[in-house]
Amino acid sequence: MRRQAVHVVAIVAVLLTACGGGVSDPAPRAAGDEIAVELAGSLSTEEAAAAGAAVNAFGFDLHREVAQAGENTVTSPVSAAVLLAMVAAGAGGATAEEMMEVLRLEDPRDTRTAALLADLTETGDVTLSIANSLWAAEGYPFEDDYLDHAQGIFGATVDEVDLGAEETADRIDAWVDERTAGLIEEIAEDLGLPNPQAVLVLLNAVYFLGTWTVTFDEADTRDAVFHLADGDRIEVPTMHRTDAELETSAGDGFTMVRLPYGEDERFGMEVLLPDEEVALDELLPALDVDTWQRAVASLSPETVSQLALPRFELAWDQELTDALQALGMASAFGGGDFTPMSPANPWLETVVQKTYIRVDEQGTEAAAVTGGVMVESAGPPPFVVDRPFAFTVSDRQTGTILFLGTVHDPRG
Repeated sequence: MRRQAVHVVAIVAVLLTACGGGVSDPAPRAAGDEIAVELAGSLSTEEAAAAGAAVNAFGFDLHREVAQAGENTVTSPVSAAVLLAMVAAGAGGATAEEMMEVLRLEDPRDTRTAALLADLTETGDVTLSIANSLWAAEGYPFEDDYLDHAQGIFGATVDEVDLGAEETADRIDAWVDERTAGLIEEIAEDLGLPNPQAVLVLLNAVYFLGTWTVTFDEADTRDAVFHLADGDRIEVPTMHRTDAELETSAGDGFTMVRLPYGEDERFGMEVLLPDEEVALDELLPALDVDTWQRAVASLSPETVSQLALPRFELAWDQELTDALQALGMASAFGGGDFTPMSPANPWLETVVQKTYIRVDEQGTEAAAVTGGVMVESAGPPPFVVDRPFAFTVSDRQTGTILFLGTVHDPRG
């Protein structure tokens, strides 16, 4: 399928198959091992809705921070929320308070996110998978209860490695490639790996595959006009259905239509189409979780005479560090309190997310990987005089320079 630079807005429920449950053996597991966390059903309907709303609220905040006018943007709120919840579990003091506020957590080790994932995956209607992993620097002093939490609650594997080695970067990329069905092949370079100052790499990978409840006939796909924001008209492959039985609703400045997946129709894609006089970039600043929830709640069955949806395939990646700091997660980067994670108190250097989505006649395939790197100070930088230099000989008391010179060739 050719990639099309399609300018659409799609809110995709990229959900997960959670592995999970209590861990009786606290010893770290290798990154290739699989575990199962039995958290399904631990949330009531109301609690699950509240946990989902927290992830969504953070997701809309994050999307507004990273979206650029006129540019395609595809984020995964749940992938970023899970990754950062694992980081928050190792935070204390003001750092924990900031992360809790941004992520809408009740405490730094709020287990609702993990329980929500398990709750969401009680379905055979779509393919949903998740994997979490921690890659810890050899010999670095992590707190046992932090590793136990990451393994027991989030189902994370833990591998002790040399994060300054190219071999480890290759292993991390192989892990990402395998757990996203090859849709996202690498993230190590984006995270600055290999890095001898890195002490912990945290990863979350999400894979989603859903088939439309009613698929599109490929024979009805044809090039159709698509209006760009600058007024230009282009033609893109567009899927069509006539007399489509769908759910629609109207929001402030947009219309929503829901395209369900599978027989149960539990999961679906909500497409938000701005009104003709409203530009997408004008709509996005006001699009928050409350606006979205109201539109979803008011969805009702309607026969649409013609449904036309561009077929598209998008890949996106961005460092999230600046966006997360702008949202209020400031102290985590460059000197916060992570003593509950390790007595050596590392700090969060970077967070990166990479996403992929393809929407065609059969349905939707999507993947996301979010990675974070914890580092510690490398100590004073080296001072190697290996090139021409200048020097002075001076009196500290009076500040008088006795000699001043430049050396281009130490051989004299």
